Formats: sequence, structure tokens, C-alpha cells
Amino acid sequence: MLIIRLSRVGKKNKPMYRLIISEKARDLYGRSLEILGSYNPYTKNLQAKADRIKYWLEKGSGMSNTINNLLVEKGIIIGKKVKASKLGKKKKEESQEEKIGPKAKTEAPPIEPKTENKPAEKKSEIEK
Repeated sequence: MLIIRLSRVGKKNKPMYRLIISEKARDLYGRSLEILGSYNPYTKNLQAKADRIKYWLEKGSGMSNTINNLLVEKGIIIGKKVKASKLGKKKKEESQEEKIGPKAKTEAPPIEPKTENKPAEKKSEIEK
């Protein structure tokens, strides 16, 4: 399956992203079919080839949640934004845990401290 997603480029601590289309299982930094644009997260500047993006979407390719949100925001495609953060997934799992209840913890019986049994001293040593 083809997917449109972001591929990180740029300097260390100064990321820039390319919008690429490639196979879903393929490495992001390997060979891609086409570069569809770029995104600068600092200036929020999105440069995209709208006609090529629409072409690939018509052919049945998918897109990542982040790409969907960027394209909806810039008006390239029509639709709704979707939740794209991993933090949202963690909150969802926590809320499900609250509904179900905390996982049952199996507690081991308390461990009693061991006392060392010293051998009884010989009476002869005590008497001396």
C-alpha cells in the first residue's frame, strides 16, 4: 500500500520534513516514489504539490494522520482533522483501564525476616 508521510531532513536540532509517497513498509529515508513537497515546523510553512497529492489520493494511496491534518489546515483537501499524537493513545488506554478497573495484582505472601539460629554455646566455654 502506498502512503504519503513525512521524512525528516535537515540539521541536528533543526528539523525539516519532506512530504513523500512510498510503500508503507519501506524505510522513510530510502528510495521513495516521489517528493510531494516540504514542511518547516518552525515557520509552519507547507509547500506542497496539490495536484500531485490529489492524483495519488485518487489512485488509492493513504496518508499519515499528521499529513492529513496539515493538508486540511492548508485547504488542499477537504475533511476533518484527526488525533495524531501518541499522547492521546496513552490517555485512551488509561481511560479504558478506569472503566474496566485496575489490573488485579497478585500479591505474594509477606516474607518474614529470617533469624539466624546460633548453635548453643558449650557450657564449658561459658563457665570459663
